[in-house]
Amino acid sequence: MSGEQGNQNSTAGNRNRNAAILCVAVVSGMVGMAYAAVPLYQLFCQVTGYGGTTQRVEQYSDTILDQTITVRFDANTNGVPWEFQPKQREVTLRLGETTQISYVSRNLSNEPTSGTATFNVSPARAGAYFNKVECFCFTEQELQPGQSYDMPVVFFVDPEIVKVPELKNLKTITLSYTFFPLEKKAPVAAAPKTNTNQNENLGG
Repeated sequence: MSGEQGNQNSTAGNRNRNAAILCVAVVSGMVGMAYAAVPLYQLFCQVTGYGGTTQRVEQYSDTILDQTITVRFDANTNGVPWEFQPKQREVTLRLGETTQISYVSRNLSNEPTSGTATFNVSPARAGAYFNKVECFCFTEQELQPGQSYDMPVVFFVDPEIVKVPELKNLKTITLSYTFFPLEKKAPVAAAPKTNTNQNENLGG
């Protein structure tokens, strides 16, 4: 009887150990997913155009349709001391036609400031078909006091948009940017200096 009871206790112990290991693995996985959620979500938006996220491409469209669409431009700032606006409010182009427009920004403060732009289009579903070849939003921007700067955007609207039932008759897309200030990185703390004389006295 004692042998059977020992085997039962050993089996129960193994089950408890396995359950504990499984719980730790699940919790670790959830923590890992939480940390990965933001970059994965950003990648998902870039690939699918979800939430009006535009697409970044490296080549122009090789197909241009006769159908036209109007793109309107919007500009906003949030916490950065800049004047920021499009040089033209809208442009009409053919689907697949590559077009360049510009925004202009000016630093209104008395010191150099840096910013980065977020972007989206509306209607949100059109984001998957709004392709940018060049854009100031791909890099961080720094302006000196009072400096003005032209910021170009080179883009086209993918002709494949006409194959989407909800978008095939779309007449207008709005491209919107919002500039935010860059967070300044905290300086690395210097290592404390060692008092050589004090160490020698302690050693002697």
